Amino acid sequence: MQVFGGRRGVVAGSLLALLTVGSLALAGCTIERSGAQESDSGQSQSAQEAQGTKEEALAPVVSVDDEAEDVDPSEPVIVKSMGDGLKSVTMTNEEGYEVESELSDDSRTWTSAETLGYNRTYTVKATDKNGETTTTVFNTTSPAATTNVALSPLADSVVGVGQTIGFRFGSPVEDRQAAQDAITITTSPEVEGAFFWLNNSELRWRPAEYWEPGTEVTVEADIYGKDLGGGVWGQTDNATNFTIGDRVEAVADDATKTMSVYKNGELLRTMPVSFGRDTDEWATPNGTYIIGDRNESMIMDSTTFGLGYEEGGYRTSVQYATQMSYSGIYVHAAPWSVGAQGSYNTSHGCINVSTENAQWFQETVKRGDIVTVKNTVGGTLSGYDGLGDWNIPWSEWSKGNADETSAW
Repeated sequence: MQVFGGRRGVVAGSLLALLTVGSLALAGCTIERSGAQESDSGQSQSAQEAQGTKEEALAPVVSVDDEAEDVDPSEPVIVKSMGDGLKSVTMTNEEGYEVESELSDDSRTWTSAETLGYNRTYTVKATDKNGETTTTVFNTTSPAATTNVALSPLADSVVGVGQTIGFRFGSPVEDRQAAQDAITITTSPEVEGAFFWLNNSELRWRPAEYWEPGTEVTVEADIYGKDLGGGVWGQTDNATNFTIGDRVEAVADDATKTMSVYKNGELLRTMPVSFGRDTDEWATPNGTYIIGDRNESMIMDSTTFGLGYEEGGYRTSVQYATQMSYSGIYVHAAPWSVGAQGSYNTSHGCINVSTENAQWFQETVKRGDIVTVKNTVGGTLSGYDGLGDWNIPWSEWSKGNADETSAW
């Protein structure tokens, strides 16, 4: 199993401080001095000092300083007894709501048990069995704005070997490294992988090579309480998990006007196709595509990518449209071009197939499967397209771009 990411330890510094205080207190109870003399009462000087220290009552210690500002609300608050145990601890916000908590079996450690809120004032009152009391008041951070993050693929899904992990933030992220550090990716078996930003709000993670079928992946984006820069903080955590299914891949070759579909290396079917017209404007780009949405029926509207109806555009209902790119390239049924399929190219960039082949293709592939297009007169699908991640060379992707300062 391999874990990627930079999740920080929970209140490690606070616990260290508490343990240090505890250690000093214990040390004070066991001091021995060489050459100590017996007193009139029959006790040595060291015994008298030890007894006096032992009887000194110490107040509970809170992991947050009194009057602290901008406290991270994602970190739990801990109260530690310096005596024989905690008698009572309450933690309330400015509205009087009492925070849920947990007390250790020995009554020596109290811990808040729910996530705290932004822009809140909390009061902790802790009383030890020895009668000593501590009161601590602090404020949590007050972000100028907060943002969520959407993850893909969906939880518990089975996806193809080309699936990349997507993180789409609701606001532009200024501190990209902070966002990456809040994410943990666990894979079994181990794989090599890296983060890459497609734009200021969309982050991807992919392995160096296609996944192996059967790989289990868990993703945790613990952004709550994290400063993402520019006054924006994480609003809520998110998580997903998925499994890599069979290796299904298609190869669409303009040299033969065919598309062949393989499953775990076995050829399942070869079908005639028609690509985008052989012009700089409409030719289907070469490269590796990742299968996205699958629509049994949909309206294709050329105005969504800038082609007006008066310029030869269209608004057409199609069946069995399987997405290959964010820029509008699909494998879909095109009964009107069956005569061209296998012979010449007629589309505006999509891969046209018969209705029967379109249905079979959509029922055979899944999200994350790969389609390789080759030998067209078009260029290469952009790696920033949204489903073209594999067209960014690993030598570039693996370097990451969290430190880039230019805006897209």
